[in-house]
Amino acid sequence: MLAFSPRTSRASRETSRYHHSKEQFSSLRPQTVAISFSKGGVGKTTTTINLATELATNGHRVLIVDLDPQGNASTGLGIERSQRKLSSYDVLAGTSGIQEASVCSCIAGLHIIPSTQELNGAELDLADVDRRAYRLRDALERSVDDYQYVLIDCPSSFGLLTLNALTAAHSVLMPVQCEFFALEGLSQLLRSIERVKVTFNPTLDIRGILLTMFDKSNNLSWEVANDVREYLGDKVYETVIPRDVCVAEAPSHGKPVLLYAPQCAASRAYFQFAEEFMERESQLMGTN
Repeated sequence: MLAFSPRTSRASRETSRYHHSKEQFSSLRPQTVAISFSKGGVGKTTTTINLATELATNGHRVLIVDLDPQGNASTGLGIERSQRKLSSYDVLAGTSGIQEASVCSCIAGLHIIPSTQELNGAELDLADVDRRAYRLRDALERSVDDYQYVLIDCPSSFGLLTLNALTAAHSVLMPVQCEFFALEGLSQLLRSIERVKVTFNPTLDIRGILLTMFDKSNNLSWEVANDVREYLGDKVYETVIPRDVCVAEAPSHGKPVLLYAPQCAASRAYFQFAEEFMERESQLMGTN
């Protein structure tokens, strides 16, 4: 098997920097990234809100679209239920636009379209509407100049919500938990992406795979990580996110772990991952 070592992270920055970023604007079309995996509990939402936090801190205008009926991305950014007067359901239903439904977070430059329980009925409610797989894509295209990055937090099941996300996205970011059953979920999602490319979104790309919940003392973690790297090569980010109790604690405080515990191992890893993500993005932009 291929051997690798998670890179040692650089020192994390102070919490206050996330609230005073200098905004920079780009004339480029926003990059829409679906954060998706065919299994729950792999770190999709944690990855979404922490990557968005670091992107915003680096001067990008970022929108999170919370498409998971559980609404964990909204909760993880401290968006109270009383603030969710409009939601991603309203955007899909066509009763609200992107700007009307978006809510400011506590992080400068980062907005979110929150989720509500109404999303549970979206599959049935939108069964007979026109272009039902393109509802999110159409809404985003009407707000093309408002953001530089759009990150879509997807539910675990592959239904109409995830289909809308993959149809709207330029690319997919897949957090993969370093456990055996994650390999099955990875295979399922790769097959689903190929079906979406054939029918709905031929330019959809796999942006990368992020290994999460890595336990360096567990042989299975190493085996899964090595297998994923052997199969997908340089699509897998070098950064590995370790298991860390702070990740589980942060949502109850309404903060990304980067803000809740900036010195913990997971925060240092997410900072490093965001740096790697932005470096790859810069290289991709340079080749287009």
